[in-house]
Amino acid sequence: MLWNIDFRDKRPIYEQIVSGMENEIIRGIMIPDEPLPSVRSLAMELSINPNTIQKAYRQLESDGYTYSVPGRGSFVKNVEEVREMKKKEMLRRIMDLIRQARELGISEKEISDAVKGGRTND
Repeated sequence: MLWNIDFRDKRPIYEQIVSGMENEIIRGIMIPDEPLPSVRSLAMELSINPNTIQKAYRQLESDGYTYSVPGRGSFVKNVEEVREMKKKEMLRRIMDLIRQARELGISEKEISDAVKGGRTND
C-alpha cells in the first residue's frame, strides 16, 4: 500500500483506509479483479483492529469500488466502471450546487464565470 494511517487525522481510521484504497483504484494502481489484502494481513500490517478493516471493506463495496466473492475475499472492480460512477456522482453534486446557487439569486453569468474559473464577487 502506498498510504499510511495518520493517527492524528480527525477522520476515523476506516475512512482513511477507504480513501487510500479509492485513490489507488481510481489512479489504476490497484487493477480490476486484483484481490484486496486479507483482513487479517492488512490489520497486522497497519497494527489496527481487524474489525476496522472489515468496516472499510464493507464501505468500499457499498460505494462500488470492490466486490466480494464468498470464501475468496474482496476484489477491485473495473476502474472504468468506478470512474463513470464517480463522474455521475460529481455531476449530480454540481447540479445540486447550481440549483442552490439559483435559489440564492446567483445569476447565470456568475455561475458560468465560476465554472469557467473566473472570479467571484467576493
